[in-house]
Amino acid sequence: MNKATPTPDDIARACAQAMWQEDDASRGLGMELVEVTSGHATLAMTIKPHMVNGQRIAHGGFIFTLADSAFAFACNSHNERVVAAQGDITFIRPGKLGDRLVATAREVSRSGRSGIYDVSVTTENGTVIAEFRGHSRVISGTWLPESGTKP
Repeated sequence: MNKATPTPDDIARACAQAMWQEDDASRGLGMELVEVTSGHATLAMTIKPHMVNGQRIAHGGFIFTLADSAFAFACNSHNERVVAAQGDITFIRPGKLGDRLVATAREVSRSGRSGIYDVSVTTENGTVIAEFRGHSRVISGTWLPESGTKP
């Protein structure tokens, strides 16, 4: 009996699981891997007391980290190892203690070894907190072994 050829989304989910096992930073901050498909990823994180600054709002570094993690899972969804070359964020509204922030990344462009990804960070009810754009670069290696592209 032959197994069906995995879809790009199957490969993306298998890559995400392999990457998640090694991602101590995202897991350590309490992020949740909500969904990963080919070129897309959604992660969430609740703002805890140790994540607020002197203004008593979410520290921008934590919001950036959430967006950066969603970016990482989106650009690593094609079974290539990919790192950030550049990232830029615009903060629109403050995140508050107790907010569950959701970062949704989408692939804008992927050509050769370079990619561009946009990430929107919102509250659970859809209020936009920040917009992030990341540029990626493929490095050597894969997440799944050659025969492992069958998750």
